Amino acid sequence: MNINKQYKEKEVLVFVEGEIDAFTAPKLREELWHLSEKENATVTINLKEVTYLDSTGLGVFVGLFKRLNSNNGELKLIELSNRLYKLFEMTGLINIMDICVNSEDGGR
Repeated sequence: MNINKQYKEKEVLVFVEGEIDAFTAPKLREELWHLSEKENATVTINLKEVTYLDSTGLGVFVGLFKRLNSNNGELKLIELSNRLYKLFEMTGLINIMDICVNSEDGGR
């Protein structure tokens, strides 16, 4: 799994590539957790190049979402494949998180 970040004023754009599973999720959590510490931060995660996501990976996003919300921040997940979108839909997370299939959707 590869993780690249681009920093703007109060927003961080994160590009994730590869599989997010029980083996790689701790690395993802470690890379993202500090981004949720700032007040009013926006973290946008591009999942276009993610080929697999399991429940451990979902847990990373749920934890990040909760932490950002507690600091008045925002989590956006963009450019999800149809398979990833369906996973978030089946879990009901699509109804509480800002998730879009492509970056032009603007969410949900």
